[in-house]
Amino acid sequence: MEAHNLSIGYRSKTKDNILFEGLDLVLRAGELVCFMGPNGVGKSTLMRTLAGLQVPLSGTLEKVNEKNVALVLTERISAANMTAKELVAFGRYPYLDWRINLSQQDEQIVHGAIEQVHIADLSDKKINELSDGQMQMVMIAKALAQQTPYLLLDEPTAHLDLNNRVEIMKLLRQLAHQTKKAILIATHELDLALQMADVIWLATADKKIMAGMPEDLVLSGAFDAVFKLKGFDLKTGKVHHEAHRNISIRLEGIGSTYLWTKNALERNGYAVDDTSTLLIKIDNQRSSWEYNKKLFDKLETLIKQLP
Repeated sequence: MEAHNLSIGYRSKTKDNILFEGLDLVLRAGELVCFMGPNGVGKSTLMRTLAGLQVPLSGTLEKVNEKNVALVLTERISAANMTAKELVAFGRYPYLDWRINLSQQDEQIVHGAIEQVHIADLSDKKINELSDGQMQMVMIAKALAQQTPYLLLDEPTAHLDLNNRVEIMKLLRQLAHQTKKAILIATHELDLALQMADVIWLATADKKIMAGMPEDLVLSGAFDAVFKLKGFDLKTGKVHHEAHRNISIRLEGIGSTYLWTKNALERNGYAVDDTSTLLIKIDNQRSSWEYNKKLFDKLETLIKQLP
């Protein structure tokens, strides 16, 4: 899918409300793209335009038609008596004749979509019995049943807990790479997008979209410019804590225990400095700490002993 000199927004009798203009974008097969930007910037409008549901103000969209794009929105389906499998089967409706009967091939495609998303245990459940995370999985399976080369999802992890957010993002990345679909997600999940996206589209203040590899956009400062992050350092992936105690501590250790020890010290107002005379030795195998010739098996106890 390619967009050339695309401008989108809303047209009125008096003027055009332009949200994005002059966009040149590409969705490539086998890539997971995360579309990010501040609230109200027009992410949903661009998604609807790319899906063919809204006419662009100007420019062209190539390779877009009603049967090659599947769109997953955030609205919850309210048909209480429908089962999850029946909802997934709606993905085949664009291909059915006036009798609206699923063929054996359609049934196989629906079954395959359910298997791809690992929701076979939900097939016979009523959709009003599903959690938000389960419902989102069903909606993804419905989109997969359409068998389109492009899959667009608007905030697929909204209102979900961390475990479900991670599961859905990992699933979409896997689907992009294994099925060679081009998958575009509009999302606010900054931490997950940086770890899972092949490409990020970043909406900028001048009504443009900057596209690039996540790491390149972090290192160039593009994320900082767009989101104006307060106290969060994207280069380290951590919140910046002020060392208000004016006390530095030297750490000896490696691995995850070292990282979480450093996190606890900095959150509690200490600076971690390799030149400090105060020393904490970390035993990774035992998950214990030595300070001032005493052993501690919990960070909480250790920190209470620090000056």
